[in-house]
Amino acid sequence: MKYDLQPTLPAPSNTIGVVAWMRKHLFNGPISSVATIVLGYFLISWLIPIIQWTILDADLFGESRDACTSGGACWVFINVRLNQFLYGFYPAEEYWRLNLAFVLLIGSIIWLVLPRTPFKGWMALFLLVVFPVIAYFLLYGNSFGLMQVETHLWGGLSLTLVLAVVGIVASLPLGILLALGRQSEMPIVRSVCIIFIEIWRGVPLITVLFMASVMLPLFFPEDMSFDKLLRALIGITLFQSAYMAEVIRGGLQAIPKGQYEAADALGLGYWQKMILIIMPQALKLMIPGIVNTFIALFKDTSLVLIIGLFDLLAIGQAANQDPKWIGYSTESYIFVALMFWVFCFSMSRYSMHLEHKLHTGHSNRA
Repeated sequence: MKYDLQPTLPAPSNTIGVVAWMRKHLFNGPISSVATIVLGYFLISWLIPIIQWTILDADLFGESRDACTSGGACWVFINVRLNQFLYGFYPAEEYWRLNLAFVLLIGSIIWLVLPRTPFKGWMALFLLVVFPVIAYFLLYGNSFGLMQVETHLWGGLSLTLVLAVVGIVASLPLGILLALGRQSEMPIVRSVCIIFIEIWRGVPLITVLFMASVMLPLFFPEDMSFDKLLRALIGITLFQSAYMAEVIRGGLQAIPKGQYEAADALGLGYWQKMILIIMPQALKLMIPGIVNTFIALFKDTSLVLIIGLFDLLAIGQAANQDPKWIGYSTESYIFVALMFWVFCFSMSRYSMHLEHKLHTGHSNRA
């Protein structure tokens, strides 16, 4: 008897696509269905007015508050003040210097992040050694024919990025050294690192900034000036390095003892063992903790407003005091919050990409 094979039938419509996803994740049981309906109702009741205010009824273009007549968000306020939000009080004719510095930074980071770009080692060396020098002369000037721009004129998003980038780049290696020192077998080194970490972790960052801004100059000669921004950078770096050290120490303790013994059996010295065997594994395990510390540092940069530095949040608060724009502080805070969220979310997503790429997790889910 001869049997003819029938063509394969398509999968039932309720097992594929959007309908299947909703049945599996939103309506897979009575409790789940009721929870989905209730939460969906509250979500929609909140989202509709927000979308109406922020987008549908918003005013986007104009030169003054007279253009805000629709009753929605007045994004004209942000457009008029956009340069101040981005550059602070930096001279307008010198904006190109800030733009060039950040284009170099972003381009270098993209070069390192892309998987198949050549000369990554040289680019990393440029980013860590050469770029800081270039950025200093571009931002501060006073050489190569560039006009000097004092740091009290820096502000807005550019100042926030300077504080965050310097803090992140400087706190990671210092945190690694502190973590290694805390686990050292030399009593003096271990004691110094423990005291440093516990002191800096035991005080709030506001106190550190006040100390750096008000009390630190008292320990210097009267004729010696110490830039306020530099003092803030040092305080933020030392404060954050203590937290970074504990994150790194957690990664070091997670490495199996057999890895240390195998490195010793190969005859590797201490630094060879740490650089080639232990530290790469520890850093890979601690990607979530390290990025979480970076995100906390980025958000903590807003505290510099208490010592007179006009970061992004401080610029927003100063703009809210303008008599021409009284009553539009909500738009200012939403814009500032959006800027912080964009950068923090980007760091979070890239850390998840690294985890997936290096297989640091215990599951295959991204």
